Amino acid sequence: MTRQQLKNSGKLMKKTCMPKNDVTEEQVGEIEQGKFIEDRNVMCYMACIYTMMQVIKNGKLSPEAVMKQVDIMFPPEMKEPVKIAVENCKDVAKKYKDICETSYYASKCMYEFDPKNFFFP
Repeated sequence: MTRQQLKNSGKLMKKTCMPKNDVTEEQVGEIEQGKFIEDRNVMCYMACIYTMMQVIKNGKLSPEAVMKQVDIMFPPEMKEPVKIAVENCKDVAKKYKDICETSYYASKCMYEFDPKNFFFP
C-alpha cells in the first residue's frame, strides 16, 4: 500500500471508532501530526483503532502483532523505520494497566521517536 492507501483504509476505522468513543475530528484529526490530547475518550479512541487493526491481544498492545500489520499494510519505505519505532517504544506498554492509556502513550512515544514515519488514522 502507498501512504495514501493506508490513510484511506484508516478512514473506515476512524468512522467506526469516533462515535463509539464520543470524540470529534477536532480532538483526533491531528494525532498523526503530533496533536495528542490527554483525554480519556481520545485514549480509548486510539485503543479502538488498534483493536480494529488487530494489534491488541488479550487486552494488551502486542508489539509482535504491530510488526505483522506493518509488514502487511505499510508502504515499503515506511516499514523499517516504523518497526524501529515500535521496538523503541514497546516497553511503554508495561507502564500502564489500562489499554486506553497504553494505546495513547505507546502512540505518542512512536510519534516522538519518528514523526516523519508515524501513521495514525
